[in-house]
Amino acid sequence: MEKDSGNNGQLTKEEMIELVLGDIENVETINSEEVAKRHNWNHLNDLVPVLTGMEALELITKEVVQQTAWHLTAAGLEIVQNGSPEFRLFKHVQSTADGVDKKEAEGTFGDVAVREALKYKWVSFVKATNKLMKNTEAQVEDPLVSKLSALDKVSANDLKIFKRRDIVEEKKSKTFIVKKGPKYTRRLVKKELELTDEMILTGSWSTKEFKPYNFNALGKLPTIGHLHPLLKTRSAFREIFLELGFEEMPTNQYVESSLWNFDALFTAQQHPVRDMQDTFFVSDPATTLSLPEDFVLRTKAAHENGGEVNSLGWRYDWSRTEADKNVLRTHTTAISIKMLYNLAKDYQATGVFTPKKYFSIDKVFRNEEIDPTHLAEFYQVEGLCADYGLTLGDLIGMISKFFNKWGFSNISFKPAYNPYTEPSAEIFGWHEGRGKLIEIGNSGIFRPELIRPLGLPEGVNVIAWGLGLERPTMIRAKVSDIREMEGEG
Repeated sequence: MEKDSGNNGQLTKEEMIELVLGDIENVETINSEEVAKRHNWNHLNDLVPVLTGMEALELITKEVVQQTAWHLTAAGLEIVQNGSPEFRLFKHVQSTADGVDKKEAEGTFGDVAVREALKYKWVSFVKATNKLMKNTEAQVEDPLVSKLSALDKVSANDLKIFKRRDIVEEKKSKTFIVKKGPKYTRRLVKKELELTDEMILTGSWSTKEFKPYNFNALGKLPTIGHLHPLLKTRSAFREIFLELGFEEMPTNQYVESSLWNFDALFTAQQHPVRDMQDTFFVSDPATTLSLPEDFVLRTKAAHENGGEVNSLGWRYDWSRTEADKNVLRTHTTAISIKMLYNLAKDYQATGVFTPKKYFSIDKVFRNEEIDPTHLAEFYQVEGLCADYGLTLGDLIGMISKFFNKWGFSNISFKPAYNPYTEPSAEIFGWHEGRGKLIEIGNSGIFRPELIRPLGLPEGVNVIAWGLGLERPTMIRAKVSDIREMEGEG
């Protein structure tokens, strides 16, 4: 049998029910407080749960009765144990031949103690010396202790006085008047919870009493999973972008040609990021099937001599073979360039440029050594704005506003170099767990060598930033090692 958590584990709940059934057997009603005192149970923790269970079984009915009672405060209990302040003052004055300074007595025992001792004429006050003197040699009793020891006999007026002295307080309590229920029985009959095959085979089910099913019960909630911290951050970032008026870009293409992933971003074909130690190259199919030829030619010119802008370019012989190679995208900026290319085509078709704000949150892949702050596969959060006259101030303001909406204000920027942005700035956030700033993203204004080949109109600038999803989540969750964010295996 399951032991009850109350009454020091001495009785089971079934044994407590039996005792309550016996208490009410020969009377019409019983008071739950009296039952608890009789059996030395805690009323709230031991008896009330038992009564609730008995009521559910219709063994009893109970009616709530609100009661108020006076109780000693901590100060009141101290008086009962050590005597009232006025009585202790009397004893102190009685033990001194020269009396006690009145102000000293008030500081030690309190104004009320001095006033009460004078009222009882235990002491007298000599105004000339400002001293309290003993007024009697007789042994007196402490009336306050006597009254506090029997609060139920104290007058209402005295209780008000005691309350003002903060030695008693009035507490409300809830008790129950218990009566026999429609299914009252002197002995508890345990109801069966389920019908078993043995009961059916032996026929014993016909003599059993079964507990009724509660079809309204919600049942036990199943143990279910929770969103990964990265998914929570992704959802939060997506909501922020949408609130700021951004459109989400399609990111379902993991494999990109080197043209869109590198060349369109004015990244020279000899740049280290295009080496195998930094990029995953696809072996099958190793090259792309088609590229927009007009854009290919303009990109080639930008690399070789600057193309249509006042630039020298990279001054090398650009290779179409390198541009055709397929890679696992190293950043979602490849999608951003495609979106800008389509935006430029709309402008060329209509003659009207429409400012745009785009964002994406998806996986990118880099051939990096895995350590506490780097993974080979991770999420990139990317945002960009295309409009006339955008500046570095717009870029910093937009990034700061983005993170402020996430409740993250400790952001700093550091000048940086990127092949396809000028000016450029790295984004840092303070990590409490690591005790230092960690890089969480990169940003900048797209170079003219990137913008003009796309076909966007003169005067249009594009501000863009790429953020890792993992590192802001690490800062928020105070995780020091990025590998802990992904879990083991």
